[in-house]
Amino acid sequence: MRYGSLDIFLSVATAALSQGPIAVIMAEDGVELERTISHHAGAGFRSILLLAHPDLDLSATAEAQVHRIDHDVFATSALVGAVNRLIPAVPGRWLYYCYNAEFLFHPFCETRNVAEMLAFHAEERREAVLSYVIDLYAGDLDRYPDAVSVDEAMLDRSGYYALGRPDPLNHNHPRERQLDFFGGLRWRFEEHVPADRRKIDRIALFRARQGLVLRPDHTFNDEEMNTYACPWHHNITTAVCSFRTAKALKTNPGSRHAIGSFRWRNSVPFEWTSQQLMDLGLMEPGQWF
Repeated sequence: MRYGSLDIFLSVATAALSQGPIAVIMAEDGVELERTISHHAGAGFRSILLLAHPDLDLSATAEAQVHRIDHDVFATSALVGAVNRLIPAVPGRWLYYCYNAEFLFHPFCETRNVAEMLAFHAEERREAVLSYVIDLYAGDLDRYPDAVSVDEAMLDRSGYYALGRPDPLNHNHPRERQLDFFGGLRWRFEEHVPADRRKIDRIALFRARQGLVLRPDHTFNDEEMNTYACPWHHNITTAVCSFRTAKALKTNPGSRHAIGSFRWRNSVPFEWTSQQLMDLGLMEPGQWF
């Protein structure tokens, strides 16, 4: 079904929000949008909300899989703002958010769906899942000038690192169990990326509740929800495999002519499996076996 605005959707679409987990996808353009929808439908989300420009074309098959909401996708913090509007409407529900050409992977996703993963995570008394945004890119930019190729996607197998996250309320001492993560294209081509957009961590999956606010840096106003693990052991982490940075670097006038290739000695083909991501240390199962 299609809704003329987020206000209209929230006023009438109670059934769409009655069961979780719920995925929110914002379409900045049509690149790999239908594959993004299909991927997350297959992952086990009970409802998929699509935020898109009214003029964006979508096939009937894809339209049937989503609740389409007309939205100003070019506004500042458009997705973050929409998520914050949704949070008080779905207390207790698990929410996930991403852009088009981004694909969520969780440990053992080939045999266990996202609802099963979140059920285990909730039993661990956790209300948020740390995700790493892993840059994907086409190996041949002559054939794929927008840097997007699902069939020939590549990723960096190394070059990731973490720094302590300073707490401005505590003399900038590192926050407990919080780190800022870096790597991928935003690290290798950092001269083309604003400093406040270089992190690759995102709390992409979380349980909504009244008073919770998603901040522009993809963290929450509840600091415990920004931690990578609980105090007693490691927890599940997930990966959002994303063409978004590669696409931006190759379409923005300030960077597209400066980049002839994204490939380097640590580029490897992406196998589209959770096992590869776990083997590379780009997500972990925690205590979930």
